[in-house]
Amino acid sequence: MKRPLTQARHILLSRFGRYEIWMLVLPGMVAAAVWGFVSLADGIREGETEALDRALLLAFRRGDDPSDPLGPRWFEEMCRDFTAFGGTGPLVFLTLAAMLYLLFRGKRRTALFVLLAVGGGQFLSTVLKLGFDRPRPDLVPHGMEVYTASFPSGHAMMAAVTYLTLGALLARTESRYRIKAYLILLALVVTVIVGISRVYLGVHWPTDVLGGWIAGSAWAAACWTLALVLQRRGRLEKESPGNEAHSARDA
Repeated sequence: MKRPLTQARHILLSRFGRYEIWMLVLPGMVAAAVWGFVSLADGIREGETEALDRALLLAFRRGDDPSDPLGPRWFEEMCRDFTAFGGTGPLVFLTLAAMLYLLFRGKRRTALFVLLAVGGGQFLSTVLKLGFDRPRPDLVPHGMEVYTASFPSGHAMMAAVTYLTLGALLARTESRYRIKAYLILLALVVTVIVGISRVYLGVHWPTDVLGGWIAGSAWAAACWTLALVLQRRGRLEKESPGNEAHSARDA
């Protein structure tokens, strides 16, 4: 006997189809994210988020010494390691590794799509930083060197762009829903950890990170939507044969 969740999923797919469902969900996610980003940016420009930013940034610091982050020294060093997951070097390495994997599997167009998706996200991040030109926090000492504007957080945004895009891509190569969910969840966890580490180290206001998460998620969702359309039209390689059958059997 089918479980209620599995039965509901099969009914939904039989009525609308997987493609139609995603084409309803993903554009809605993009629209909601764009609206959220614009609202957040307006709030920052008007100074409405200043009190919350200060309170959250200081929450990561000792009350008697704001220059000292909470926790022992090894934890502070570990946060520097976490924040590196959103740095240019690791993300370039990860993107190239994913592209080589796709090339080895004969998916040249998908490899090119990944390059354009991540590269386009980096370009958008740079444009947004130059456009808003928000100063970095001066409330506490920075835990590492910074060279660009503050809003949106490039580390948070590029972590969302890269990990969510690659997580969705890898999930499409798996047949079991549990593994698909694990890959997406792992991408989300890494993205969240990178953003929190930026606030902990004092190099970003919390709203910088939130803006980066929103913008990066919107870009990733837009890329997912485009990938579905291109696959539907035969311009991009589809899922590996047999995945759909295995997914239905293993659910």
